[in-house]
Amino acid sequence: MNKIAILLITAIILTACGGAKEVVSNTQTGPTSTYWQQAVNYSMNVDMDVNRYQYTGDQTLVYTNNSPETLDRVYYHLFFNAFQPGSKMDVRSRTISDPDPRVGSRIAALEPNEIGYLHVSDMTQDGATLNPMEEGTILVVPLAKPLAPGASTTLKMNFKGQVPQQIRRSGRNNKEGVALSMTQWFPKMAEFDKTGWNTSPYIGREFHGVWGDYDVKLTLDKEYTVGGTGYLQNPKDIGHGYDKAGSGPAKGKKGKLTWHFKAPMVHDFAWGADPDFIHDTYDGANGVKLHFFYKDNPAIRENWKKLQPLTNDMLVFFNERIGDYPYKQYSVIQGGDGGMEYAMCTLITGERQFGSLVGVTAHEFAHSWFNHVLATDESKHEWMDEGFTTYISNLFMDDAFKQNSDNPNAGSYRGYINLATSGKEEPQTTHADHYEYNRAYGTSAYSKGSVFMAQLGYIVGEDVRDQIIKEYYNTWKFKHPDPNDFKRVAERVSGMDLEWYLRDWTMTTKTIDYAIENLSSLDGAVMVSLSRKGTMAMPLDIEVTMNDGSTRMYYIPLEEMRGNKDVPRNWTTVNDWTWAIPNYELELEGVNMRNIRNVTIDPRGYMADVDPKNNNWQLQE
Repeated sequence: MNKIAILLITAIILTACGGAKEVVSNTQTGPTSTYWQQAVNYSMNVDMDVNRYQYTGDQTLVYTNNSPETLDRVYYHLFFNAFQPGSKMDVRSRTISDPDPRVGSRIAALEPNEIGYLHVSDMTQDGATLNPMEEGTILVVPLAKPLAPGASTTLKMNFKGQVPQQIRRSGRNNKEGVALSMTQWFPKMAEFDKTGWNTSPYIGREFHGVWGDYDVKLTLDKEYTVGGTGYLQNPKDIGHGYDKAGSGPAKGKKGKLTWHFKAPMVHDFAWGADPDFIHDTYDGANGVKLHFFYKDNPAIRENWKKLQPLTNDMLVFFNERIGDYPYKQYSVIQGGDGGMEYAMCTLITGERQFGSLVGVTAHEFAHSWFNHVLATDESKHEWMDEGFTTYISNLFMDDAFKQNSDNPNAGSYRGYINLATSGKEEPQTTHADHYEYNRAYGTSAYSKGSVFMAQLGYIVGEDVRDQIIKEYYNTWKFKHPDPNDFKRVAERVSGMDLEWYLRDWTMTTKTIDYAIENLSSLDGAVMVSLSRKGTMAMPLDIEVTMNDGSTRMYYIPLEEMRGNKDVPRNWTTVNDWTWAIPNYELELEGVNMRNIRNVTIDPRGYMADVDPKNNNWQLQE
């Protein structure tokens, strides 16, 4: 076996609920000859005590080392250990100047029967006893036998956990009364990639997981309805709306049921459960079955019914704009503390105005493409995940509600510019947990990340940008792309050098600010004096409006692009402007200065100029 080739072993064929067959291949060829990624195969049996909110389980994990390195240890995440007084999440929330109000000091106030915990015991490697060490939310596991490149090993364990009061994403009895929001709930193998082991403690931000297959059996009281990751394997045993020929919800019946799910080629497994869930299904595009789980609450029922065809509209829209959703199922589950994406499902709070319900669903569903198929390391490159998702979901909302906005991402531009001019911005290369301010993290990840994609259309052309998104998806699906991987796809599709854009936009806090300094006439030629006041360079679109209302467009490429975007034939492309020279003289040939009404930099507003007031020159009456 080639040490640096990616060999993800098998093709998985699973039978989905209702008899439909879904194939997601676990055999992936790398985009380059040096790409590799690890592989996992989980099997778990879990028994939940819904009265004490405690559970026990066993896990068998086959771990394949596709890296070129021999591993002498592995690491697991134990996320529930964050929900204890004195944890890193607790202390960070109580010491940051602008804490997440959902967390605040709530963890510090938890009683012993309200905290979360997750502990591992009886762990073995291929039958040999292991001695793992628990360090907060990380389990350190020295191996009994080093794992060579290309080799696989079987790790077994028992585990027990307590579901915390719902504070952040996970937990029991959220503010809308959902009993169980089971996310980040099991011992999860940490990712080992080209940067090494990713073992950041759980502070409250984003995640990074290993691609693989899950076989999970959940046993809990009969009256509970469960929705989440994966395809239910035993619908006739369950009822609960999964099988019309089944017994239906077991209201008031004692005893337990085992729900058996399989999920192919995912990097997480989440679920939600409640005894009062309504379970609706909707036949979506491309044979995708859409599931909806929400509380039997008359105040929200109408909105959740209206949401269902719109969720299918989202599926169609994202398929067209990005690429086909690769699974045959997706579930929208009421739970959690806002909205959070997981493999093949999302948990959202459901007591919302209809527009908000659609908006949060669109955002979380879009994450199925931007992170649950294109699995960037969210902790290090959160802007690729949150920003690209914000960009595409803003387009959907504009389309679905027929807003016909000139710029559907205008709100993201405003958010970014407010941050950039606040003095509190940090580079997007900052680790998600290490921003000094929560606001800076949120705006950088969501707004600035969205602007990155929208502004890319200004740089390379909107049609080319749309092609880039599709090519990025087709090249990197079921893998772990990083910013440079996206840049290289964008460069291949556009034919431009985009290193300057990725570098200055994401690795620095440089800002864009161009100005029109003056208009003058020299030897019969009109000259527009332009200056670059900001420290980030950009190409420029310049509009000249004449007194009769007609317009002329000029395009000034940036030298570092080593290419030009396609512009309409009636535009004039002039000489490049290099970043090292702060001033530029634009000559308007064949124009009489007395006939000019105004001159505008970037008339559509797709360049994130932090001071647009100096982007316009107007004839003084």
